[in-house]
Amino acid sequence: MAITDLRQQFPILQRMVKDRPLVYFDNAATSQKPQCVIDALSHYYSHYNANIHRGIHTLAEEATLAYEASRIAVKEFIGADSTEEIIFTRGTTEAINLVAYTWGRANVQQGDEILISGMEHHSNIVPWQILCEEKQAILKVIPVTEEGELSLEAFKELLSIKTKLVAVVHVSNSLGTINPVNELITAAHLVGARVLIDGAQSAVHLDIDVQKMDCDFFAFSGHKVYGPTGVGVLYGKRELLQDMPVFQGGGEMIKEVTFERTTYNDLPYKYEAGTPNIADTIVLKTALDFIQQAGKAEIREHEAMLLAYATTRLKAIPGLSIVGEAKAKASLVSFVVKGVHPQDIGVLLDNMGIAVRTGHHCTQPLMKRFGIPGTVRASFALYNQQEEIDVFIAGLQKTLKMLQ
Repeated sequence: MAITDLRQQFPILQRMVKDRPLVYFDNAATSQKPQCVIDALSHYYSHYNANIHRGIHTLAEEATLAYEASRIAVKEFIGADSTEEIIFTRGTTEAINLVAYTWGRANVQQGDEILISGMEHHSNIVPWQILCEEKQAILKVIPVTEEGELSLEAFKELLSIKTKLVAVVHVSNSLGTINPVNELITAAHLVGARVLIDGAQSAVHLDIDVQKMDCDFFAFSGHKVYGPTGVGVLYGKRELLQDMPVFQGGGEMIKEVTFERTTYNDLPYKYEAGTPNIADTIVLKTALDFIQQAGKAEIREHEAMLLAYATTRLKAIPGLSIVGEAKAKASLVSFVVKGVHPQDIGVLLDNMGIAVRTGHHCTQPLMKRFGIPGTVRASFALYNQQEEIDVFIAGLQKTLKMLQ
């Protein structure tokens, strides 16, 4: 099926907003869901809703098999070596926090250094700040160039034998920049540092192979890959996960409990305490299958066309400046307009049925680096069309006439 035909599988795109056909350009925040994902969620609750792993009745066994089928699908989707390396979380944020609270507390000591980039989402800043404060370690930041790229020269200068972890975003949610993670990982490993890759924005766009990448940890969220909210993934190399302390205590993550001591479960269940988000985790497989069937190469080609077209149209608008013009970009464009607050643009576009994101996008340090309060961000997915960009540009021009 052609990429353009897949649009019909997303029922929400048929609705009206403010008496206008919805134009949804906030895909970097969350993607819309195809009917197959919606149906799979309903099917679970209608046919085999049960707790997993511990029940012996039919519903429990069916739910357990479906849950573990999702783990297999994730393993294949990101190229992991084993399902033992796939831990289900609530999202990218929890996955990063899991690493900070377990690996971080076990391995980072006073005077050690953690290296992040200047374009990180708050979820890949705050956990490391907390850890550094607790351990009296040092947080260092890779600077961002005017074009919105990482300074690789500065990165190599910041690396040292004191660097214990490099935590970087694969694709910037604010700029669209695709970072050269393979190069970063290789350099970090040469000084003995571990590497965590925030794949929240990359998993849906790029081909991910964690073994070829050789990252130590990789995290992404279900709701950005056409799946449900409330489910995410942490990949970790098996040897690291085995040595890390536990994250949360409770059912499922144990082998045996006495009042004197507890022995912990094998991977990956060691990190999955309590009843998980069963339904959404099961349906994550449906979303990943949908992407695979559509074809990532075809999706990228379509989204690249949208990005190029939108960028050309936006650059023709007087007073508008694009923030982030890296050579390698995913399908989003952020911009500011001289003399106009981004929020005002977002509100007026919404009145025309056009959904964009405005603000600092949970990257306040990055906004400070560019000396702006925030941007307007339009982010594209496989179901978006060139005609929608025309509607967006016309709406933006009308908006600016009203505001300027």
